[in-house]
Amino acid sequence: MKIQLNRAMLILPAFAALGFFAVAVRAQQNTAGHANNFSSVEYFEPPHQQQMKSRLSGAEAQPQAGGLLVITELKLEIFDTNGTPEVIIKAPHCVYDTQKGLANSPGHLWLETGDGDSHVEGDGFLWRQTNSFLTISNNVRTLVEKTSETKAGL
Repeated sequence: MKIQLNRAMLILPAFAALGFFAVAVRAQQNTAGHANNFSSVEYFEPPHQQQMKSRLSGAEAQPQAGGLLVITELKLEIFDTNGTPEVIIKAPHCVYDTQKGLANSPGHLWLETGDGDSHVEGDGFLWRQTNSFLTISNNVRTLVEKTSETKAGL
């Protein structure tokens, strides 16, 4: 199943954080380039340069031939200019092609809005950095909860 998440599509460009991760990683590294408990932050352009745009983290990143990175326990947080989380993406395993700007995995993906009111999950995904298009291929489930305004009857 191919889906384009309207809300997520507006904020997924920050998934480009994967592309800058190799430059701005804070982690424990060994001589083979393997990183443990890494984190990488991207900031907004002025006038919001003090605010995080995205934070990419993972338990491990292992460089592979051809510009590939194998990332475990991927977590990508994308923020609004006021610092409010807009979306959180998690995947236990991901391969990122730094040259083609593609991230994919046959494994599970979890995407949650920052307010926690909605999430999408599924098995198998492909993300294209160039157009921020996310394809979740199998067992796709979407849950949209009532917002606090709707719950209060407003």
